[in-house]
Amino acid sequence: MVTEIDREKLKQKLDHPKKSLLVEALPADQFRKLHLPGALNMPVDQVRSLASELLSNKDVEVIVYCAGPTSHASRDVAEELETLGYTNVRHYVGGKQDWVEAGLPVVRDAERRAAA
Repeated sequence: MVTEIDREKLKQKLDHPKKSLLVEALPADQFRKLHLPGALNMPVDQVRSLASELLSNKDVEVIVYCAGPTSHASRDVAEELETLGYTNVRHYVGGKQDWVEAGLPVVRDAERRAAA
């Protein structure tokens, strides 16, 4: 069963990285525009094709998020990952909306190009 994680716990995990992976469940164009630091992109329609490539360890903690509480993409991806045998999947319900409203750091497309 997918458990939820709140913004404060997610921030702690990003501030002190352990063995967890952050996954954004939105389409690639939305991911490129703005995403949480360290996130991987896994849209709903690509979970089966990308999961084994991006998430090779099925026991690692995977935290999935999307646009915000009214979007269901992250819930869908989290449930699909569990169906595929991932054992430690969490869901950040607040998503980008909650993160940005709290003034926390994000990666924007222009920053990625400048860093490249």
